[in-house]
Amino acid sequence: QVQLVESGGGLVQAGGSLRLSCAASGSIFSINAMGWYRQAPGKQRELVARITRNGRTNYADSVKGRFTISRDNAKNTVYLQMNSLKPEDTAVYYCNAGDGEYVYWGRGTQVTVSS
Repeated sequence: QVQLVESGGGLVQAGGSLRLSCAASGSIFSINAMGWYRQAPGKQRELVARITRNGRTNYADSVKGRFTISRDNAKNTVYLQMNSLKPEDTAVYYCNAGDGEYVYWGRGTQVTVSS
């Protein structure tokens, strides 16, 4: 079992920045990739960014050049640095981890970008 706890969401004006954190605990040795997803009201949950155990990253086209995912293996934490935020980035952001057999989710953190 893996437990994920997100933090760092909040309200920010367009053009501002936020940094989300996701702390993992439990059977973390089994995790091979972690990522951030988001879900806006009335929309499907979508991948925002993902990072593998060896540091390979991929991003949604809508956030490329604005968001950066990183991980601190010593702290078992993944970060999402979000710059130049837009109102359309407003959503609940979920941390995700996979071990090849199971997929784990955090409870989510709200990000609201005002225009």
